[in-house]
Amino acid sequence: MEKSEKAEQMIKAEVLVPLLNANEPEARLVEIHVKEGQEVAKGALLLTIETTKAAADVEAPEAGCVRLLAEEGAILEVGERLALITETADEPLDLKASAKKERASADGGPRLTKPARVLAEQLGLDLASLPSDRLLTEEAIRQLAGKPEVDVPVLKQVDPGKTLLIYGGGGHAKTVMEMARALGTFKIAGIIDDGLPAGTDILGIPVLGPREILPGLVAQGVRLAANGVGGIVDINVRVRLFELLESRGFELPALVHPRAVVEVSAEVGAGVQVFANAYVGSSAVLAPKCMVNTGAIVSHDCVIGSYTHIAPGALLAGHVHVGQRVLVGMGVSVVIGIRIGDGARIGSGAIVLADVPPRTILKAGEVWRG
Repeated sequence: MEKSEKAEQMIKAEVLVPLLNANEPEARLVEIHVKEGQEVAKGALLLTIETTKAAADVEAPEAGCVRLLAEEGAILEVGERLALITETADEPLDLKASAKKERASADGGPRLTKPARVLAEQLGLDLASLPSDRLLTEEAIRQLAGKPEVDVPVLKQVDPGKTLLIYGGGGHAKTVMEMARALGTFKIAGIIDDGLPAGTDILGIPVLGPREILPGLVAQGVRLAANGVGGIVDINVRVRLFELLESRGFELPALVHPRAVVEVSAEVGAGVQVFANAYVGSSAVLAPKCMVNTGAIVSHDCVIGSYTHIAPGALLAGHVHVGQRVLVGMGVSVVIGIRIGDGARIGSGAIVLADVPPRTILKAGEVWRG
């Protein structure tokens, strides 16, 4: 028997990238929860993957030993191998070849993210000439194009205290635009987006260009910006955009929708966003750049850490402390006095009855008792 045939017989199951979103053929591997060769039971949590619209935990389809084929941060196609489940942990397998086998089944053309494809077309790049050995992001396209200079539009009647930029042109950005309009205290100058052509109209607001034009807008007196990227898939994307805006000299005003209720004794930091029908109770603290989304309730004496996202309809009882960079999903219920550690992800509809350690992932609908 050939060695490769014997190796294939030792494979009990393949762990493949599932289809999370019909419009996205790729997903990013954000976390590996097991070690190479670790023995696991059927149904054990192996990996967490994400697209721009959804996240999912990947479980072991069979009991056996895990042989990892991808690294954290890798962007993979739907159907591509993430790992193998084998009989033993020491059986020699050509894991690199196994990982490449799925890639070789593609059409051989370049693979681009949707924003990267838009940018490539905008820059007039020949798609057929682009490398096909890896997924091309916007950054890769800019490097291949030599980072051409972009025109900075000239804005009229800039008021440093009122003129506001929105970073991002997606769904969350639209909600931010509507909120800024409802407040009536800002004049939205336009949108910054790295993947949409300049001049694109979103809710009557023009896309001004990519991030490269930010210094030129600052030179014209623009000082205020709002982060329109929700970051529900990868909160670090949102963090990096905040850092980018601050590094360019922008101030990040807190935005509280007129239909939200924030008690007078609550503290609201810079860059915080509180959306319509949300409630923030007495003596609550919203650290800079966190978000309380539509219809969420943050009760009295709660503390919400920087960059944390309290998703629509979440319910936090009094004295709940949530760390930094946490996602509390839609419809989550958290009982009084609970502490949720930094970097945790609480799946939609979960019920939290005990403290949650840092970086813990709770599944949607799970009842957490510690």
